[in-house]
Amino acid sequence: MQARTIFFSILFGLSLAPAHAATTAVPVTPLTPPDPLTKPIASPYEAQWNRPQQPARIYGNTYYVGVGGLSVVLIHTEAGLILIDGALPQSVAMIEASIRQLGFRVEDIKYILNTEAHFDHSGGIAALARDSGAVVVASPLGAQALRAGRVLEQDPQAGDIEPMPAVAKVSEIIDGGTVKLGAITITAHHMPGHTPGSTSWTWVSCEAGGSSTGNPNTCLNVVFGASLNAVAADDFHFLADANHGDLTPDFRRVINKFSSLPCDILITSHPDHSGADQKLVQLLAGAKPNPFIDPQACRKAAATFEARLEKRIAKEKAAAK
Repeated sequence: MQARTIFFSILFGLSLAPAHAATTAVPVTPLTPPDPLTKPIASPYEAQWNRPQQPARIYGNTYYVGVGGLSVVLIHTEAGLILIDGALPQSVAMIEASIRQLGFRVEDIKYILNTEAHFDHSGGIAALARDSGAVVVASPLGAQALRAGRVLEQDPQAGDIEPMPAVAKVSEIIDGGTVKLGAITITAHHMPGHTPGSTSWTWVSCEAGGSSTGNPNTCLNVVFGASLNAVAADDFHFLADANHGDLTPDFRRVINKFSSLPCDILITSHPDHSGADQKLVQLLAGAKPNPFIDPQACRKAAATFEARLEKRIAKEKAAAK
């Protein structure tokens, strides 16, 4: 009889468990919806741009908290923190981790400044502003693009640049305008060319001097430089066309302006535009003297940008023949 009972139980899927046995419920953890502000933006350069990067103190109260191919700088003041640029949306977690690794709080960021409204430098700003409550600051044209979440029609790379998370509230700053926090004053320098609203930022960073120098502090001029790279969509012309006049004289004036900035330390928005990527490696390895200190850095970078502009002009002239 027992064998027959087992046979029919298997045949008809009956349970041999006692009728009073309880079924244990397995708790279900609700899925967290993806964050729309950090949704990755696909780019063929992502592997190059979004490499993990150990944070570093560059000089005084100035720190590198960006990723391997996109610079983001943190400035510490007694009244809070200032962040410059936000890299990609998918860079935000690494940026915030670097800020915390240095012993700072994301919630203490009071201002986020932007060099250019392209997704590789401002894609992460919306999330960083939300997480910190910071005020976002950009040039008027940069602010317009940030609010729209896309580049302006007159941008040389319009049509080639992916949209980015829009930033609802952006404060506009004039050329030569300043952002002040604690004892730090940061000056905006409008430098249109690579984008219509490109802006470089300058400030003074200090370190305590040794008794042998006779100086209580050694203060240096720091520049966070917007890209002045004359890259554009194939159908855009820096030379005169049906849509505009010759843009090259103004671009050259901007490059000359960049060359003339007070500049002891240069950090470019793309670190490899000024060798900052290699300087970070040396700095983290304990190199002495500080590899970032170079009073000729802005002039060197300007010469490189000017050569790229001339190359672009030659390309446009050749195509017009």
